[in-house]
Amino acid sequence: MNYADIKRVDVANGPGVRVSLFVSGCPHHCLECFNPEAWDYDFGQSFGQAEIDQILALLRPSYIRGLSLLGGEPMAPQNQSAVLELVRQVRAQLPEKDIWCYTGYLFEDLAQNKVGTLSRALLEQLDVLVDGPFLIERKHLGLRFRGSDNQRLLQVGPSLQSGSPVWWDEE
Repeated sequence: MNYADIKRVDVANGPGVRVSLFVSGCPHHCLECFNPEAWDYDFGQSFGQAEIDQILALLRPSYIRGLSLLGGEPMAPQNQSAVLELVRQVRAQLPEKDIWCYTGYLFEDLAQNKVGTLSRALLEQLDVLVDGPFLIERKHLGLRFRGSDNQRLLQVGPSLQSGSPVWWDEE
């Protein structure tokens, strides 16, 4: 897997101060995507253990609330193995940090492993999933942590337990 960027301080892609990984490669090609250069799976730099170690170090300060995964498409089958390795190491070393993932795929398809062989395993490591493609015709600037009103902010654990989407809401 390649990655486009690692943001050391991000306050736009989830609550609190976060570290964000922007992976490369996306099959969705949403109209007016904010990051079209990351559609190419070969864009950016190679992602490996050195980058995982860097992210772990960036997550350690107490003021960092968690990790956000964006793209590109973190849930693309080509990216799942590397992203899963990262989130497993975050869970093992920093279990107090929350993990958010932005994806153009739907929760239901990911939970049923319809998107690659590791989508369910990857979902099981997440706290919040922002799902659904960005749709320019449904763009809404007043939405929190998403760009269009078709996208959902879901609590992953409760959603997996109930078998249906459970919305995340933090006031």
